[in-house]
Amino acid sequence: MPDAPSAHASGHLRIGGDLDVHRLGFGAMRITGPGIWGAPADKAAALATLRAARDFNVTLIDTADSYGPFVSEDLIAEALYPYEGQVIATKGGLTRHGPNIWKPVGRPEYLRQCVLMSLRRLKVERIDLWQLHRIDPAVPRDEQFGVMAAMQKEGLIRHLGLSEVKVEEIEAASKHFTVATVQNEYNLITRKSEAVLDHCARQNIGFIPWYPLAAGNLAKPGSSLSTIAGRLGATPSQVALAWVLKRAPVMLPIPGTSKPDHLAENVAAAALTLLDADFAALDEQARAAAGPA
Repeated sequence: MPDAPSAHASGHLRIGGDLDVHRLGFGAMRITGPGIWGAPADKAAALATLRAARDFNVTLIDTADSYGPFVSEDLIAEALYPYEGQVIATKGGLTRHGPNIWKPVGRPEYLRQCVLMSLRRLKVERIDLWQLHRIDPAVPRDEQFGVMAAMQKEGLIRHLGLSEVKVEEIEAASKHFTVATVQNEYNLITRKSEAVLDHCARQNIGFIPWYPLAAGNLAKPGSSLSTIAGRLGATPSQVALAWVLKRAPVMLPIPGTSKPDHLAENVAAAALTLLDADFAALDEQARAAAGPA
């Protein structure tokens, strides 16, 4: 019987310099209902997926209070509390008004409420990593950053992060607190955050790419991606994830799913070894497909 996949193969990163995690994490958005709204169609499968993440040595679980809303955090607590050896990262600052509807609210009193309620749902006294889901353009960003810093000083939060930001916004936040992570969309074919990733690599800021499995039409027969996948006995999505992991040592991909079998497939990608030539070929193919920046 083959050994179970393990996120240990992805290597380690110390978030904020002291919070050690395996680099391949799990994104807990998809354990909710359609449109990231309401309960999952199969709660037992969602709980089994979370427990499988622990069995596969996934030590970084990323969620948000808006997933459900609240459903993802509740399920994580039910399946994994007391989180022995696992880091539960969550986010706040987006409100929900229905399936696939997301609206930012960055008023300081609301962000404080987000943190206090996440603490209750996750059954912890301090959140290891809390990330501002979006900077609210209707509220001065220094007010948002200021309340985040205050909650960290109060001991409610260990490390702070940002999501969907530019380099200038990271630098602005850094005047208030140490930015431990940045969570932007990034994958083999979506590369708009290259400058942000390079900044994070220079500053040793953990970069959490959401939607890391995407490969688009690069997986068509005869492509570099399909050829490399065939040689490695892997799926194109696994190779795309291995490429993301190889891209930078600060990379912390969080592929999500609600099925244990799919989770096992994702974690198995951590053990893939891409040659430098493979990495370069995929990079060249993806940039050509994307066209001029």
